[in-house]
Amino acid sequence: MPSKDTTQGQKPSHRLFQVTGEGDSAFWSQIGAAWPNRDAKGFNLVLDAIPLNGRIVMREPPQDEK
Repeated sequence: MPSKDTTQGQKPSHRLFQVTGEGDSAFWSQIGAAWPNRDAKGFNLVLDAIPLNGRIVMREPPQDEK
């Protein structure tokens, strides 16, 4: 579980996904979340799982979850 220093008691600003495949056949699995650093120059990442292949994509959550 993330520490309060990482999340500052707030919902994450982005989600992290492992993406395998390309285009319409790509498979996205959520693997963690990200919170902006206090200085707004980076992010604190908390991973639920470490991907073994594919690429990592960071996306803002849907508008209704902000």
